[in-house]
Amino acid sequence: MLAAARARILSLNFWKKWLWIIVRFVLIVGLSFVILYPILKKISTAIKDRADLYSPIVVWIPENFSLDNFRQAIRVMDYWETLLNTFTLAGMTTVLTAISCALAGYGFARLKFKGSNVLFACVVLTILVPPTTILIPMYLNLKDFSLFGLIPLFNGGKPVNLLNSYWPFVLTSMTAVSYKAGLFIFIFRQFFRGIPKEIEEAAYVDGAGVTKTFTHIMLPNAIPAIITVCLFSFVWQWNDSFFTTTYLTSSKVMSTQLSSLPHNLQVQLTAGVSQEDPFYLSMVQDTGILLAILPLIIIYLFVQRYFVESVERTGIVG
Repeated sequence: MLAAARARILSLNFWKKWLWIIVRFVLIVGLSFVILYPILKKISTAIKDRADLYSPIVVWIPENFSLDNFRQAIRVMDYWETLLNTFTLAGMTTVLTAISCALAGYGFARLKFKGSNVLFACVVLTILVPPTTILIPMYLNLKDFSLFGLIPLFNGGKPVNLLNSYWPFVLTSMTAVSYKAGLFIFIFRQFFRGIPKEIEEAAYVDGAGVTKTFTHIMLPNAIPAIITVCLFSFVWQWNDSFFTTTYLTSSKVMSTQLSSLPHNLQVQLTAGVSQEDPFYLSMVQDTGILLAILPLIIIYLFVQRYFVESVERTGIVG
């Protein structure tokens, strides 16, 4: 009987193991399909010929392969100049955001002062507040930027209009109030709090001040947090259409070019005298979206190992 009971237990454990493997496989396949389906659909659409739009037998695999959609999207978007401008904007905001948020995170983690907890609670609150709630005051402030009334003193009594330039992104990144900056400050704070205080105390004993301790001791140990913040900041700035289309109206970046792609294509094809096929316009726009996310996919292929390690070490979950 003991041998039979043991055999039943082993059999039950065997089937439990295989059941968990099957459930995990189904979940992974399902999640992968949900994530990859839009990309695969856009790839299928991008390589279709215009005639395939009206073919009832074409669903995924085109009947007539064509790269004309890529040529049209690259030409209408002025893709290479747009790519350079977007890299410049995303890279600049990423560097400034990482520096400012690292300083703020270190201050909240180590430099205790009266009201620091209340101030940090306000920082966390910025993660929860939708950006649309503060759009109008930020827009008006940047449209008539006076720097607390100092700029009109040296500009003939007139404020400066910072819209349609990179200055809104530079100022918000430098002051740690850029897009998702509250989350980045939280990441740095939690990471710096996990570093033993004995390391800083040893630096203080050797005569290092707060600034030198931060730059020579804390920052080199915070490489995982820096990588995480830089990657998140770069990708979110690259994909941002809310602030970019608000602050930049004529600059050539991915968000503005993608939003105006169907209209610009229609104007170029019909000279504005007739209506172009909306399905064709949508097909070229899907191709433009694919071109916009292609650099991010290439970047991820090279940095995925560092990204996964940095996220794991910073303790980001959920």
